[in-house]
Amino acid sequence: MPKRISVTSEDDNGRNQNFHDNFKGTNMTRNQFVKEIKNGNYENYHVRNINGVDTPVSNPDKARNNNLD
Repeated sequence: MPKRISVTSEDDNGRNQNFHDNFKGTNMTRNQFVKEIKNGNYENYHVRNINGVDTPVSNPDKARNNNLD
């Protein structure tokens, strides 16, 4: 099964900036993805505040196919 979310671009510091939902075929910015997670639309992901920036991260588990990379 393909990963639900793929990272499509990072900034110069390696922070994920743009994402693609492989199931819906939609693209999202980091802010859009954070909003979707907070609205409960992506149950296997959560938002972490890293250096003052809301950052989407995959929930920890043993599966590698849902990691953001």
